[in-house]
Amino acid sequence: MSNRVTSIRLAGAVVATAVGISVLAACSSPAPSGDTSAAAAACEPAKGKVTLQYWNTVPGMDKVVDLWNSKNPNIQVEIKNISNDMYGTIGNALKAGNAPELSQIGYDQLPSLRLQSAFADASVCPDALAVKSKFVPWAWSQTSFGDTGVFAFPQDTGPMALYVRKDLFEKHGLEIPKTWDEYAADAQKLHDADSDLSMTFFDPNNAEFFNGLLWQNSAKMYDYSGDKWQVTVDNDKSRQVADFWQKLIDAKLVRTDLAHATTPMYAAYQKNQIATYIGAAWGYSMLRDNLPDQKGKWTIVPLPTWGTSTASGNWGGSTVAFMKGNTHLYESVKFNTWLNTDPEALAMENELGGLYPASLDGLALPALKKGVPYYDDQKIFDVFAESSKNIDRTWSWGPTQKTTNLALQDALAKAVGGDGKLTDALAAAQEMALKSMQEQAIPAAAGN
Repeated sequence: MSNRVTSIRLAGAVVATAVGISVLAACSSPAPSGDTSAAAAACEPAKGKVTLQYWNTVPGMDKVVDLWNSKNPNIQVEIKNISNDMYGTIGNALKAGNAPELSQIGYDQLPSLRLQSAFADASVCPDALAVKSKFVPWAWSQTSFGDTGVFAFPQDTGPMALYVRKDLFEKHGLEIPKTWDEYAADAQKLHDADSDLSMTFFDPNNAEFFNGLLWQNSAKMYDYSGDKWQVTVDNDKSRQVADFWQKLIDAKLVRTDLAHATTPMYAAYQKNQIATYIGAAWGYSMLRDNLPDQKGKWTIVPLPTWGTSTASGNWGGSTVAFMKGNTHLYESVKFNTWLNTDPEALAMENELGGLYPASLDGLALPALKKGVPYYDDQKIFDVFAESSKNIDRTWSWGPTQKTTNLALQDALAKAVGGDGKLTDALAAAQEMALKSMQEQAIPAAAGN
């Protein structure tokens, strides 16, 4: 994960299948049922002032929290930015028994953390159940795992698109690529015209980005059938994606020496060394805030497609989870609901942190209906809205996704360094996915 973006922008329209989610539910504690008095007690309002801890990675979120605090003197929120080591910080806190009441968690990490009993179940609070209708349905099902529990509220999603330096394209007489084949052809033309100019960069240490590319091609990593998880990380469609990028890397048409959302990456763009950026909706503020001198030079267009398919991909998306040990569920639900459904809060989160809301009301924000000055007043969110419509909603994350991602990153980095190919990384990730699931007694097998 990357600073804010490093963290978790994983999940756009990530929708785990209901049956798979049910298995996860069976692997951990069930939601409370029957004992209504105990449930009511668990959601009892505190007597007096309460201070909640909320950990996240979003730029500008401190200002959003300040707004809440100014309006809610009896429910104050202290914020902690954990961009440098998000899951390491959360993991250490859980082990030490001092996790915050609320924390940002990526959709892809919810299943594995649920298996570790990392969350509190807020379904004991009627208000937590009532808020369900305010969110995009697929996003809500991710946070409830298909049972009656409520472990997080959706916050944002990450439909992908192609960011293009239109001035560089015009200078070299290039048309906007509509397919990946056209994108590769443009990359060659750019390199031939200027050997110091690359089409984009490939960061081997960002599994989330690569997963988004796989997602677009319906290269599903997991499925659930026959009472077990089918692990399909290494499949024909994923190999097609890996082969495509391997050819670009071998031909030196893309940079491989840059890490996402780092100073060297921004410097390369600032020096006009890279012509496009493959990103998600939340990335619009990254370029705006880090490359102010390039205002008016960027346009955002649909992600290049595989042949005639209109499918798009997703990279990013996160939730605000109720963490284990939370003894202030009533107050946490109040704040979490406001944070992710209130129009004023959502507008600030979009403007300051680039969040593309998972709230239905958030998608209707006036700010998402007008042109964005940095992008020459282009209505960029129309592009992301269309991308979101073209996402494969049968995609699912595995119960040990973090382990799979780490194995994928390690093997991708080796391949970029000349030790094997990107397709080898798929095989390595599949092997590790199976191993980690079997070690946790999760029924799994290699799928087709």
